[in-house]
Amino acid sequence: MVSDVDDIRASLQTLLTTTVGERIMQPDYGCNLSQLQYEPLNTGTRTFIKNMIERAVLFHEPRIEVTDVGFEDQPEEGLVLIQLRYTVMATNSRYNFVYPFYLTEANNLNP
Repeated sequence: MVSDVDDIRASLQTLLTTTVGERIMQPDYGCNLSQLQYEPLNTGTRTFIKNMIERAVLFHEPRIEVTDVGFEDQPEEGLVLIQLRYTVMATNSRYNFVYPFYLTEANNLNP
C-alpha cells in the first residue's frame, strides 16, 4: 500500500502514461501524450501538451491542483522532462512531479 503523497504520484504516472480509451470502464481516462511522440517540440506542441495534462488532472485527479507545467530539454536528443508542479488540496502542500517524455524511439541506448 502507498501513502497519500505516494498514491498521488503513482496516480499521476498512470494518468500520463494511459491513452484515452485504453481503459474499458473509464473511456475518458488518460492523457494522449503518445500521439505526440514524433512531433517537433515547438511552442505550439508545448502549449498543447500543457493543456492536455492540465485537463487530464482536472478531471481525473481531484486531490490536487496544478500550479504549473514546465518543460526541461535534456542533452539526449528526443528526451524532454515535463515538470508538473501541484498543490495537494487536503494539506495545502506543494509538490513537484517530473515525467520523462521521449519524443523519439530509444534505438541507440548504451547499456
